[in-house]
Formats: sequence, structure tokens, C-alpha cells
Amino acid sequence: MTPTPAITPNAQMIAEGRADDPRLAAVAGSGGALGRGGMSTKVRAAQLAARSGAVTVIASGRQPDVISRIMAGETLGTLLRPDQVPMAARKRWLAGQLQVRGTLVLDAGAVKVLRDKGSSLLAVGVRDVQGGFKRGDMVVCVDEQGASVAKGLVNYGADEARQLAGQPSHQIEAILGYVEAHELIHRDNLVVV
Repeated sequence: MTPTPAITPNAQMIAEGRADDPRLAAVAGSGGALGRGGMSTKVRAAQLAARSGAVTVIASGRQPDVISRIMAGETLGTLLRPDQVPMAARKRWLAGQLQVRGTLVLDAGAVKVLRDKGSSLLAVGVRDVQGGFKRGDMVVCVDEQGASVAKGLVNYGADEARQLAGQPSHQIEAILGYVEAHELIHRDNLVVV
């Protein structure tokens, strides 16, 4: 349960923080997957807004003139700032997609390249292909421990991706008889999560 003055008399308001700070999410407590209006739901909403570079304030709407008072600089709630530059609109759209059709399990080298360089995903870095997706579907990329790394629109269907997994790009035509793209997911259609 989230500590609040009504529940915990010595609870302290957090005046300011980063929207993506995991400590803030821990203090907010756990909520259901879809939320029910609790603090964890508000923190998740602030995290989504931060992707666009938005600053968010979580405050009580029961206070008189709360918005105008906050705009005047009064501290009436928790100010949450984005931690990084705004994500491009297409990347925000990709990150927000819920209809994931399959999973690509990546080796450590592919994970490092995606996280550090923002490169396209090549088949050589894929260890396993799960699901029944088709070309253009959204897939999630996970590391070998199952942690999410990225999401993106895949250039090949699941059966073709299984044939290409672990193979260098120059072998695509020899394996499939044609080349749709030299990468499983192009960096323009990929977002690191």
C-alpha cells in the first residue's frame, strides 16, 4: 500500500523526481496491470508522458485552484521530469503497441548493439524465434534471461525468421531464395524499451 498521510501519519510528499526513477515506482506501490486510479497508475502515466518530453505534476484535484497555483510555482504535488530527450513520435508509437505477435530471443552481443548503438537487428544475433507472426507484425526482443530489450516491426514471418536465426545477412538469399531486407528489424522500426 502506498504511504499517504491518511494511512501513515509521518509520510512525506516527494516534491520532485524523475518520471522513470524506479524508486518512485516502488514507493507508489503495486497496482493491477490496468490500474484503478492509485498512485502507481499515476506514475505509469507520467512515464508515458515523459517519452514525449512532458513534465507532469501529480497533485490533489480537491485543492482549490490547484492548476493555477501550480502554474504560479506553488509546490502542491510531485513534479516529475523526463530523464531523456523526447522519443520521436514513431518510436513512441512503437513502444506503446500492445499487440505483440512473437518473441525474438537475442544473444548478448545483439542486446549490447541494440542498447549501445541503436542499430538494426540482424538475424545473426537471434538465438530463438517464438510465436506465429508475419512480416510487419510487432515482436518483442528479449535477452537470454527473458528480459525485454526492444520492440519492433519484423521484416520476415516467423517461419522465415527461424531459418535465418543465427545466420549472417549475406546468407539470406541462399537460405530463402530472396532478400526482403538485410535485417530482421530495421532501426527505424525498432525501439529499445
